[in-house]
Amino acid sequence: MLDGNFRKSVETVTLPTGRWLVRIGFSADVLTFSGLVFYIATAFMIAVGHFWIAAVLLTLTGFHDLFDGPVAKASKRASQRGAFFDSVIDRITDALLLGGVAYYLTAHHHGQLVLLPFAIVTTTFMISYQRSKAESLGLAAKGGLMERAERMILLGIGMLAKPIFIPVLWLLLVLTFMTAAGRFWRIWKIAASPDPPMMQAGRIHHHSTRLRRGLSRTSRP
Repeated sequence: MLDGNFRKSVETVTLPTGRWLVRIGFSADVLTFSGLVFYIATAFMIAVGHFWIAAVLLTLTGFHDLFDGPVAKASKRASQRGAFFDSVIDRITDALLLGGVAYYLTAHHHGQLVLLPFAIVTTTFMISYQRSKAESLGLAAKGGLMERAERMILLGIGMLAKPIFIPVLWLLLVLTFMTAAGRFWRIWKIAASPDPPMMQAGRIHHHSTRLRRGLSRTSRP
């Protein structure tokens, strides 16, 4: 949902900052890895119930996610390897955060509520998998109500007060499921059309398309 024009407007601010970070010695991979460290700390704070600290740490991780792409562009070292590393770290951090949520629910709540973060992370992975698979087939698959940035924002809101934490998790599950179902339906319709958008271009320029995708580190499923 935050793709497109919004992302372009953000890049007008982040690209100059990215160039400055390159000048002082940062690389995109360093930002990605340091972001992982902050995510681990965030997951731990969620697990032990220190939600305000977790919310602050989650905000800081957002800066790592925001600037790794501009740093890669400014350093002219964007690559398929970097995009692959970035995407894998995203999936790891999704699992870490919701693992912290599961630990907290196990320690402070009874019953099967611990299955809630499991359902969220499963649905989240389906969103990213659908995009990855569709783009490997040359089909457009961006967009949706609850992509990664929106999920992090909503989770952060839930950590502002413990009474709203579980209701926000249920809302996150519903919106994530709607996003996954909507993306599936959209890709299903595109693939069924006689001349799917991007399909012919994907057949002719498949390798160049995948390279361009690798060079763009700022777009996350």
